[in-house]
Amino acid sequence: MTRETAIKLFESKKVRSVWDSEKGKWLFAVVDVIAILTDSQNPQVYWRVLKKRLLAEGNETVTNCNGLKMTAPDGKERLTDVADSEQLLRLIQSIPSPKAEPFKRWLAQVGYERLEEIENPELAAKRMRELYRAKGYSDEWIEKRVRGIAIRDELTNEWKKRGVKEQVEYSILTAEISRATFGMTPTEYKEFKGLEKQKDNLRNHMTDLELIFTMLGEASTTEIARNRDAQEFEENLDAAAAGGTVAGNARKDLEKKSGKRVSTRENFKEIPEAKKRKIGVDNV
Repeated sequence: MTRETAIKLFESKKVRSVWDSEKGKWLFAVVDVIAILTDSQNPQVYWRVLKKRLLAEGNETVTNCNGLKMTAPDGKERLTDVADSEQLLRLIQSIPSPKAEPFKRWLAQVGYERLEEIENPELAAKRMRELYRAKGYSDEWIEKRVRGIAIRDELTNEWKKRGVKEQVEYSILTAEISRATFGMTPTEYKEFKGLEKQKDNLRNHMTDLELIFTMLGEASTTEIARNRDAQEFEENLDAAAAGGTVAGNARKDLEKKSGKRVSTRENFKEIPEAKKRKIGVDNV
């Protein structure tokens, strides 16, 4: 599942959410919704009791609430029950609360905004740019990041059409491209930059050049996979290695002629504000 995480606000309170691009749905943290509707001091306990009761009643909504790892208030990733808009509306009916009706309107607004973005991709890109700009990114960096997202989506769509299984195999192929491009897997790259494995988004800590070579590796992989008509995992693994090698050779050539390494340990945590705005590195 391609995931886009976000924090939605309802009455100035946070609701953790994830966009499932395959199903075209927002998934919301159930305990966050319960905390808002009930003002419970312990929404996790409230949810466990409610979930047990609904399961005993044979409520299929609870059965379909899947668990995903989401960032908790303490910054750690924890497995959290999530529900889509339809499931939440059914759960709300089981929670006596005067806040239920405005919450339904809020869910409708969230859904409407996403439908707008699906119908008009430029609107989604505009909102994304506004978010990055508000967090201190430079306009030049933002354009590269947005373009990189488009190139990544094109690559994953190609993998999907060619029989690559999502999540695990996507991760392996991505690691192969990164290894051939930079000499490091994404996990190793995070360690190199001093980032947290689960919390930090590596690409949001990359400099302009690092983003450019990441795009080159992924765009080259897409082109090679198409030209070879690569099918299933093994053939696409070869294409990933070849695509990453194209970017890796270009990186080495630049480093040789410039005398400066492309990969840098710099990240948002270590870069002063003025320099952050110059190279556009931030953490969201």
